[in-house]
Amino acid sequence: MLVAGLNFVAVTALVKAIGSDVSAAQAAFIRYALGLLFILPMIRAMRGTRVTARAFRVFVSRGLFHAFAVILWFFAMARIPIAEVTALNYLNPVYVTVVAALFLGEGIAARRLLAVAAAFIGALVVLRPGLRELEAGHIAMLGTAVLFAGSYLLAKRLSAEFSAAVIVGYLSMIVTVILFPFAWAVWVTPSWHDLGGLFLVALFATAGHYTMTLAFAAAPLSVTQPVTFLQLVWASLLGWLVFDEGLDPFVIFGGGLIVAAVSFITWREAVSTRKNRSTAL
Repeated sequence: MLVAGLNFVAVTALVKAIGSDVSAAQAAFIRYALGLLFILPMIRAMRGTRVTARAFRVFVSRGLFHAFAVILWFFAMARIPIAEVTALNYLNPVYVTVVAALFLGEGIAARRLLAVAAAFIGALVVLRPGLRELEAGHIAMLGTAVLFAGSYLLAKRLSAEFSAAVIVGYLSMIVTVILFPFAWAVWVTPSWHDLGGLFLVALFATAGHYTMTLAFAAAPLSVTQPVTFLQLVWASLLGWLVFDEGLDPFVIFGGGLIVAAVSFITWREAVSTRKNRSTAL
């Protein structure tokens, strides 16, 4: 999970460097189209794995969530600081908890509800509505977190049945197909500089998804989730040193509050799971 975080921070830096030279939909499509090169070693594992119609529907559903999340994420990255993008992205597991309670019939204990409230307070600290003008990038990131939450929820479900190579391979192919018509509608000829940057984005993003999927399969979320806080540290330093964005204490504090709340939620989930297994035995 630590390696996955470093890969995703590298992706963030590259996308920030490209900026708005290429539209969000086109940049997302090129990133995934170039990323198909990196799944060639995974083709053998994919061909040797039987995928049922039910599982394929889950793969497609994840692809839809992920495709629209990536478009919004590219849009946000060109408009708001790296640290703010990273901090707001931590809301993914919080949305998962809320969705599970509202639509999947899962109960939510008072302590977990307080953790959800703390996470949203952290988001308000990052955004500071009323104290500054919110930009379109902030709104896009809130939507991104919801969509990525759906994608990662399905990834966790798939990791119990398929290898990391199969999950990442199918994600890359399906998202590329979904993004194509959106990219075609706004297509402009990219420069070699932008293509080179997006090729590196594809490299680091594919490595990030692969190592993240390995982490999901190897350890519970209560173990992997707290490690993600380091992404905010790296992203803040990167924005300060490379993009002259300044270190924002509100973003660090708010992001830390979100991560603390998410870590508590995942820890309580792990405790609840262990109790249920003990009861079943």
